Amino acid sequence: MKQLPLGVRPRANAVFASFASGANVELVAALQGPARDPLWLWGSKDCGKTHLLQAVCAQAGEAAAYFPLDRSTRLPPEALGGYARCRVLCVDDTHAVAGDLDWERALFRLFNEASESHCRLIFAAAAAPQQIGWRLEDWRSRAGACLVYHVRDLDEAGRGEAMRLRAKQRGLELPAETLDYLMKRMPRDLRSLFDILDELDEASLVAQRRLTVPFIRDALEKHAGTEP
Repeated sequence: MKQLPLGVRPRANAVFASFASGANVELVAALQGPARDPLWLWGSKDCGKTHLLQAVCAQAGEAAAYFPLDRSTRLPPEALGGYARCRVLCVDDTHAVAGDLDWERALFRLFNEASESHCRLIFAAAAAPQQIGWRLEDWRSRAGACLVYHVRDLDEAGRGEAMRLRAKQRGLELPAETLDYLMKRMPRDLRSLFDILDELDEASLVAQRRLTVPFIRDALEKHAGTEP
């Protein structure tokens, strides 16, 4: 997978096998399928859009590129040039450049070039294309031509499944009672849950202990005691 000169490294665990689909089964199937239509994913901050884009890139390998616009505006819009030669290009946080005519023109050119070179484009943003304040009508029209998918947030069962998949990927055994303890006492957003699971994994390695409820209780109490 091609990377940007921005210190941007796709997460090693961002693969389809570690994504809990929940209500997004149709979307995941579309991303994994052979269709070449441009796609537009939108949803809340922690719904998994970035995970899905990077999973697409991981599946496509060296033929793919990941371009996060929220971290790319320090570059000139010309930085997008040449990416249409990739087999797959995933553009994240597309809404970040809304209102910037130079970047919108660059996206318009990218869309046209990708169509000619048969590069598959997959965009992600905080909102559907018609809900974003674009200034360039040509780009608004191209963005609106994408197949649009709303990435649904996971419910309680879905978050539990996401935690199980994350633990499995790290080689962790996460017993049902341990998962239940975490889900009832920790913040419900997945980013916080994943961060806690990563910290507990490190603590269990150091202590050579399994992730039992008593161990987690002790580990969390010690962590809370070290916070300022």
